[in-house]
Amino acid sequence: MAKKLVIKVTAGADAPERCSQAFTVAAVAVASGVEVSLWLTGESAWFALPGKAAEFELPHAAPLPELIEGILAGGGITLCTQCAARRGITAEDVLDGIRIAGAQVFVSEIMPEGVQALVY
Repeated sequence: MAKKLVIKVTAGADAPERCSQAFTVAAVAVASGVEVSLWLTGESAWFALPGKAAEFELPHAAPLPELIEGILAGGGITLCTQCAARRGITAEDVLDGIRIAGAQVFVSEIMPEGVQALVY
């Protein structure tokens, strides 16, 4: 079994089911005791901002703010540096507990033995 799960979510409100699946898997993994690192890229970058997750709606899905809270409680969330820059998002703008980092950090997280990476 993987010792760490790294999930990259590329979808936001543009593909709500794929987006919700990524956050749900991350939250369930954290609740199961798995070390989780969730990466916000593409349109999911907006969910690093306060209040944005509350605007997300998908029938029969857990509320995104609750999933984010659960992930941050036992795992980590990273906003892609380039994705943030393209959207004018800075470190001062994001929710407490979310860091901004780039591809080098992502690669360093996914390469060690025992890591499972998923992309949604």
